[in-house]
Amino acid sequence: MIYDLEKTPAGHIYKLLVGLVAPRPIALITSMDERGHLNAAPFSAYNYLCTDPPIIGVGVTNRPDQPLVPKDTARNIRRTGEFVVNVVTEDIAEKMNLCATDFPPELSEVELSGFTTTPSQIVKPPRLTEAHAAMECREFTTMEIGRSRIILGRVVSIYIEDRFIDTNGPYVRAEQLHAIGRMNGLGNYVRTRDAFITIPRISYKEWKVQKDSQ
Repeated sequence: MIYDLEKTPAGHIYKLLVGLVAPRPIALITSMDERGHLNAAPFSAYNYLCTDPPIIGVGVTNRPDQPLVPKDTARNIRRTGEFVVNVVTEDIAEKMNLCATDFPPELSEVELSGFTTTPSQIVKPPRLTEAHAAMECREFTTMEIGRSRIILGRVVSIYIEDRFIDTNGPYVRAEQLHAIGRMNGLGNYVRTRDAFITIPRISYKEWKVQKDSQ
């Protein structure tokens, strides 16, 4: 099949893209409004983009029933300039999924999902205590594109439980952290437990030696 995206409905494009751009890391973002009301929501249009300066990017669509109205996360970040990305692992996956529920504004996703919070080191929004790693971020810029907002955040502090850090690097013990990824469609995820493969990179010289020996 070949799809001309200029002639393809937006809903179909979404289904195709999320099926192909996968697995995707999940950013469980905690943010606060001007009154200090806490919000928690997961997003899988997310990745790191550069390291000097350390920038992560998150895509947040507007509300489906109000195409011009931003979701709480995007609105909070635009107004306060701060947020926390909590890393989603197997043991908090169910709680993360509850945070995706469209609860009425007077209800707290954090409380209803069973999460608790711990003060961040630098930014005002707290991190989730149950998350084994988190990145505190300040808004670098927000771009409005169509019915979506692309938020670039500068990471200002990183928290990782000691057991998941090899201080010789420092390296994250990702094979022990057991982060999960988002796959195609609602409710589809992938585990990283016992799924790591190692494919060593080789230099051009090593490649040439292998090629010449064949």
